[in-house]
Amino acid sequence: MPLVVQGVADLLNFVDYSKTSLAISAAAIAFNPTFWNIVARREYRTKFLTRAFGGNAQTACYFLAVVIFGLGLVRDFLYERALRDQPSHPLLEGTYVKYAAYALLALGNLFVVTSTLRLGITGTFLGDYFGILMDGIVTGFPFNVTSAPMYYGSTMSFLGTALLYGKPAGLLLTAWVLFVYIVAIQFENPFTAEIYAKRDRERAKAAGTGKKEL
Repeated sequence: MPLVVQGVADLLNFVDYSKTSLAISAAAIAFNPTFWNIVARREYRTKFLTRAFGGNAQTACYFLAVVIFGLGLVRDFLYERALRDQPSHPLLEGTYVKYAAYALLALGNLFVVTSTLRLGITGTFLGDYFGILMDGIVTGFPFNVTSAPMYYGSTMSFLGTALLYGKPAGLLLTAWVLFVYIVAIQFENPFTAEIYAKRDRERAKAAGTGKKEL
């Protein structure tokens, strides 16, 4: 354990905390899930985006998807820029580290792409909050590996990029990404579960009413 602590401390010594780009990257990482959770919950309660698009919930969801995707590109750009401003560590510049980096990038992107294909655009980009609900729980890959493949796949991509650049600052930012996503999951999962529970209650009530009429 002391060797592990010493190794972590050594890596952190190669983080230049004075670089503004590091703080900006960390802020962008935290901003994105905060933004889409606030917007999606407001949409669920007020339908402000759906109203803005003439009552078309699907178009409104696509609009939010484009915004979220664009914010993700900006976040990734700021992350890469932050890494370029940081010193490298000799231990992270070996051949096997590069192999690990490519493996993480491949697996991370596999998780993100396959989960998007499984869910579709509206399923991926908060369509539940627009009233566009899935017929049932998706259980195929990658959801049979983790319940949040988009988040964990993205985290693996951050880690892979950090290793590819050999930057300890990237490892620090990856830990921040993981923390932010875990917090987001704690807010999103119960809320989404309640959306579907409400749908199921309404279906059961409608079924009960239909039987009474018969």
